[in-house]
Amino acid sequence: MTKYFKRYKIQSKPFNPEILSSILWELEIQGINEEDDFLFVYALQESSVNKHLIIKQLKKLRAEKLIKSFTVEEEIIQNKNWNEDWEKNLNVVKISEKVVIKPSFRKYKKTGNEIVITIVPKMSFGTGEHATTKLVILMLERYLKAGDRVLDIGSGTGILSITAIKLGASSALAIDNDDWCYENAKENCNLNNVENKIEIRNCEVTEIEEKDFPLIISNIQKNVLKEIAPEFKKSIKRNGTLILSGILEGDKDEMVEYYSALGFKFIDSMQMDEWIALVFKLG
Repeated sequence: MTKYFKRYKIQSKPFNPEILSSILWELEIQGINEEDDFLFVYALQESSVNKHLIIKQLKKLRAEKLIKSFTVEEEIIQNKNWNEDWEKNLNVVKISEKVVIKPSFRKYKKTGNEIVITIVPKMSFGTGEHATTKLVILMLERYLKAGDRVLDIGSGTGILSITAIKLGASSALAIDNDDWCYENAKENCNLNNVENKIEIRNCEVTEIEEKDFPLIISNIQKNVLKEIAPEFKKSIKRNGTLILSGILEGDKDEMVEYYSALGFKFIDSMQMDEWIALVFKLG
């Protein structure tokens, strides 16, 4: 049976693919291809995504003065392996002297004590190329203690949980509310031989009953991080560490103030391009 996709061509001024992608991934999409001056966004024909919803998301960026204008074009295309077109642009990413992220279809020879993590992306967010993923990994190197139990909220491909295990965490609970991410994360855990140390769940953060995690990580859009902040407080251990990203540099003060009001103490930040990661301790 022939399968069809909805494809949206999105242009904006100024054109910032990372900012556009961050808000489009909130929708029920299957993937994003970045071209020279526009994005192709793909959704299953039967999905709830439509031109109106995409325009609504882009209007948020315009209201925040992150873009001045935009256009959206919609078409229905027959299934072809557009995933291959996307894969052509994915390369080995050297996050630090210690951590390297390798797509499964690329070859890489490790040197020294490098930790090489292999990912089958399949359009789940978290290929190692986005600044926010890099920032969380760098913060994991800085703050993860050997033996930590990690809670990963919005786990995508599972890349952050896998990295945490490779850096010395004893176990990780990785959750995402997307079926696609659930299957992809399980595949990646098996590929990196950490399936016995990472539990993947397809659920909402409100469904988590486990508590007292020494370390929680979450790389999600700012508004979601604010919405689920009380859940972090319920799940984290006293004096535990919370690493957040998916936040633009202009939102730093707002997020620090918001989390401080909940009893978290701001201890560190790191910036890459226009994105930041924030680290808090529960006082």
